[in-house]
Amino acid sequence: MKRCLTAPILLAFVIAFTGCSTNQEAGVATSPQKPPEPVTIRVHQLGAYYTEQDFNELIAEPVKKKYPHITVEMDKTTEDLPVLLTKGETIDFLVTYHGRLSAYKDLGVYLDLLPLAKKYNFDLSRFDQGALDTIIANSDKGELYALPYANNLNALYYNKDIFDKFGVAYPKDGLLWEDTVELAKKLTRLDNQTQYRGLEVDDINRLLFPLSLNIIEEKTDKVTVNSEPYKRAIEIGRQIYSIPGNDFKTGSAIDRFLKDKNVAMITTVNLFLRLRQTPDLNWDVAQFPSYKEKPDTYGMYDLHCMIPMAASKNRDDQMRVLEVLFSDEVQTIMSRKSAKLPVMKDPKYRQAFGQDLPELKGKHIEGVFKSKSAPAPANSIYYAKALSLLNAEYANVVKSTKDVNTALRDAEEQIKQYINTEKINK
Repeated sequence: MKRCLTAPILLAFVIAFTGCSTNQEAGVATSPQKPPEPVTIRVHQLGAYYTEQDFNELIAEPVKKKYPHITVEMDKTTEDLPVLLTKGETIDFLVTYHGRLSAYKDLGVYLDLLPLAKKYNFDLSRFDQGALDTIIANSDKGELYALPYANNLNALYYNKDIFDKFGVAYPKDGLLWEDTVELAKKLTRLDNQTQYRGLEVDDINRLLFPLSLNIIEEKTDKVTVNSEPYKRAIEIGRQIYSIPGNDFKTGSAIDRFLKDKNVAMITTVNLFLRLRQTPDLNWDVAQFPSYKEKPDTYGMYDLHCMIPMAASKNRDDQMRVLEVLFSDEVQTIMSRKSAKLPVMKDPKYRQAFGQDLPELKGKHIEGVFKSKSAPAPANSIYYAKALSLLNAEYANVVKSTKDVNTALRDAEEQIKQYINTEKINK
């Protein structure tokens, strides 16, 4: 310091700000860091996963509150991802369910979140490991392409007025499928020219998914439908729709339950937000029916995912958005207000489910959570068409136009032909 003090006054002044006084060990403050440049993060969803209100409350507003330079916008278009890319449009996040991950792998749009989580100190141990494993199963080399923010639940919903009308006790938790069929027989009646239906299954997958059945092995393209597990599942459907007066119908089973109000029970996914729109329906809910060999198990993991796009030029801000969405505060709000089931280990999120929804007060929500998700194998890129082919043969069985063995043999042959044709045309 003596050299500084003995220099000419002007030199001393300069050194005071460029030499001696810039010593960080002396605790002198450096110039303030430049604030981040404003950025817009674009989110595109393939389906109605977020309502506008949910998007604002769970993503846009909390992100803006913590990181004022980030504006998160929901893309209003409904076009599929390849169409957007062909147009040269860029997006930062894709929102869809995990079953579509395989369909877009060849586009080169994914990045691996495992190394990014380490880099940004993002704690993956908070997530249900089964959910993460489901996403990893859809990768090529063990990558984590997406983060699941919600898992679709399954439940047995019932119309209390129909049970009361016929003096039948409400369904209890822990029913097997066979028990539920027997209960449905007591509720399937013609009364005052109204045909009451005891039980509807809204989709073939309610029967397949608890057994982790998804038609085609993703790695080998082996078609698996002509086998005992599929016979087991479709036989349950045949029993349901062979009840006199409870014959198989096309159209929406959910609408028949919610609007027509002539269905006593329906097994389906999360209906809670739709039930808010039917205040005149006297309903409650119970645990989803189980197979005897798979107790307390409902559908496979059915994950709603935030997928960061590899082409985004806003990697830091992508991770900031994920940080906010999966924060304790936002996950709790999501569970309490939006009737979405978080994919986090901590049981407090399930305990908070629907607590801010007055329509769920007094409902037996705890029964739903007595079941766990079945493991979910990776989806084949041929899955969607294969499902439609299987569904057509399922309809033949439940309408008694084919026996189950013939229907599954036919489904197997049709799906194999479809896969071979697709491979030839590539």
